Amino acid sequence: MKGNKLCAAVLAAAIGLGAALYAPAGEAATREELSKISVSRNGSDFRYWNEDAFSFRALTRYVEDVTDPGSSHYIPVEDRIAVFDLDGTLICETTPCYFEWMLYLERALNDKSFTPDPADKSYAEEVKATIEEVGIPNPKPERTRKMPKDMDLRQAQSQESVFSGMTLPEYERFVRKFMRTPAEGMKNLKRGEGFYLPMVEVVSYLNANRFKCFIVSGTDRQTLRILVNGILPIESDNIIGTDIVHLASHQDGADGLDYMFTADDEILRGNFTLKDVKMNKVANIAREIGKQPVLAFGNSSGDSSMLNYTISKNKYKALSFALLCDDLDRELGCTEKADKMRADCEKYGWIPVSMRDDFKTIYGDNVTRADK
Repeated sequence: MKGNKLCAAVLAAAIGLGAALYAPAGEAATREELSKISVSRNGSDFRYWNEDAFSFRALTRYVEDVTDPGSSHYIPVEDRIAVFDLDGTLICETTPCYFEWMLYLERALNDKSFTPDPADKSYAEEVKATIEEVGIPNPKPERTRKMPKDMDLRQAQSQESVFSGMTLPEYERFVRKFMRTPAEGMKNLKRGEGFYLPMVEVVSYLNANRFKCFIVSGTDRQTLRILVNGILPIESDNIIGTDIVHLASHQDGADGLDYMFTADDEILRGNFTLKDVKMNKVANIAREIGKQPVLAFGNSSGDSSMLNYTISKNKYKALSFALLCDDLDRELGCTEKADKMRADCEKYGWIPVSMRDDFKTIYGDNVTRADK
C-alpha cells in the first residue's frame, strides 16, 4: 500500500514537472529556455512551424538533398554556409523599432549618468520623433512623410558617438540591462527575449546538419555578440555587423601604427566606421567569410543584396528566404511592407516565409500585442 502511494506521488510529481516544462508560461521563453531549443539532424522534432507550409518544406527538403552524399546536389561540409539577418529575421524589430535604435535612444535621452553631445541629443530626439511619426521599420499607414534617406547612416554615426569611450565590459553591462526591459507594444516580452521561436529552431537544425551559420546584420557587432550569446549556436567570430574603431585607453589620439598596447590599457569603443547593410553585407561576406553562402535569410531591402548574392551564379544549389511581417495579431506587423517583400520574392526568386501562416507561434502563446 505504501509502495502504491509512493508511486502515485512520484507520478504526480513527474506530471507536475512536465506541465512546468511544457505548458505555456506567463511570459515569453527566457534566454535559458531559448538556449535549450534543439532540432535534430532529421528535423523530426520541429515544434513551432506549420509543417505543411511551403517555406518549411522547401527548407527541409533542401537540407535533406544537399547533405545526402549520394545526391548530385551534395554540398561538402566546409561549404555549407548560411547567413542570417537579425532584426525582423531572428528577433523582433517592431517594439517600436530595431533593438539597437531603441538602445541608442535610451543612452542619448534617458541615461541620467551620461551627458550626450548637444548634436547627438538633438539628433536622437529627431530619430525618436521620426519613429513615432513615420513608423520605423514598419511604416504607419497614416504616415505624413517618409523616413529621411540618410537616417540609417546618420543614426549609426550618432549611436556609436554616444557609446564612444566606454570599455567593452561597460558597454556589455549597459546592453544587458536594456535587454531586461519590456518590449514596448507587446505583453510579457522582454527585449532580450524577443527571438522568433521558429527561427531559433532553423539555426539549431542547420547546426545539427553541419552548416556554419553567420549573422550578417546592420546592428553593432558587439551588440550582436551580447544578444546572441547563449541563445543560438553561432560563435562570436561568426558575427558580422556595423563596425567601430577600437582604441587603447591611453592611446590619446596616437595612430595605431605608432602606439603599443600596455598592461595598463583597456579597449575602448570609438567612432563609427561602416554600416553593415545593403551591398555592404555582400562586401563583408566576401571579406570575412571568403565563401559564397548557400542559404540566406532576411526580411527587408537591407538584405536584398545578400539574398541575391546567395542565389546568383552559385556553384551549389542555393536558396534565399525572406520573412514577411504579415502577422497583425501575434506581432506588430505591417501589411504594406509584407506585400512589398512578397512581390520582391516573386521578382528575385526568394522563398517567402509568412509569419502569419507558416509559424505556429512567434514568441509563445502568452506573448500578445499590448492593444489586444
